[in-house]
Amino acid sequence: MDPHLLRTYVSVARLASFSAAARELGYTQSAVSQHVAALEADLGMPLLSRRPVAPTPAGERLLEHAGSLLLRLDAARADLARFAAPPRETLTLAAAPLALHPWILAALPATGVTVRTLPRDEVPAAVATGAADLGLVDGLTAPSDPLRLPDVAPLTARPVAEEQLVVVLPADHPLAGRGGAGAPGGAGRAGSSESGSGSYGSSSASSSDSISGTSVRSSTSTTSSSSGDPGVPGLPDALPALPGLPGLDLADLVDARWLDAPDAGFPLDRLRAAHGGPAGRGFRTALRYEGTDARTLTALAAAGHGLALLPASAAGLGVPGAAFVPLAAPRLVHRTELLHGGREPAGPAAELARRLGTRTAAGR
Repeated sequence: MDPHLLRTYVSVARLASFSAAARELGYTQSAVSQHVAALEADLGMPLLSRRPVAPTPAGERLLEHAGSLLLRLDAARADLARFAAPPRETLTLAAAPLALHPWILAALPATGVTVRTLPRDEVPAAVATGAADLGLVDGLTAPSDPLRLPDVAPLTARPVAEEQLVVVLPADHPLAGRGGAGAPGGAGRAGSSESGSGSYGSSSASSSDSISGTSVRSSTSTTSSSSGDPGVPGLPDALPALPGLPGLDLADLVDARWLDAPDAGFPLDRLRAAHGGPAGRGFRTALRYEGTDARTLTALAAAGHGLALLPASAAGLGVPGAAFVPLAAPRLVHRTELLHGGREPAGPAAELARRLGTRTAAGR
């Protein structure tokens, strides 16, 4: 299968237009038609209907393969090009939004740096194809476990950071006081003396709050209460009593309403997988946020539009009205890894890796 013909077919199918694909690829419309016809002849079946332009069932199936095939070819070309390329004097860093820790930004070289924020699933492809020299990816893992990255090319991943996770709530919610032993200061509240830059505050709760008369975890003990909290969306109607553990258990929040923010936070499917319940159950979407700004996501949670799960450093964003409650169970952390191609970084990329003080993890 000729990759040039395949690339042309993908463009036509995506744009639903031969003329638009010709403009995008810099070909004549006649050449685009010939490419598609040649690919159909090679495979022995029609791939596109012409009026309107749309993939046939066979064409749809080919599209499922095409993206990964073309990405692999682009990655191979970029990987080989690194052998002949002179050392770069500039650095392009592709990063998922939550992977840009303040101390990582402080470690960047003073000049010649471009930082490109991408959805976390796109960062490995950017590094593999040479669009970025280094990548920063993040995700939820058990402590010390590597991230599961898409198999786009031979990449090397180096661990950079692991950070505790917090559930973001309105500061006046009864659960906002959760926390205690084992959590750095319990629940921090933005805009008060309890929160600091990138960390929790120093307060802890020793009493029990409840929703609909069912007691929930306290930092030191659990008792019954009937205070309730009918006015704030995002929390389930009732939480079971789980004495003796600080923070919150994700299993208690299955029936809560959550903010769906796959780029600024974590995909809700990942939370469902971490919980281990039936596929598609729980973690209902209250509001979908399609941006990449963690501060906006925190503000939405503070306003009561739903829960959010974020790294503990979100407490340093200074969002008024937000509280940050440690996630006690399951044992998960926010992990960040540095990605580079098959060869060791050179120039500014090598300097950044050195400043981050990372150690090489298993190559991928």
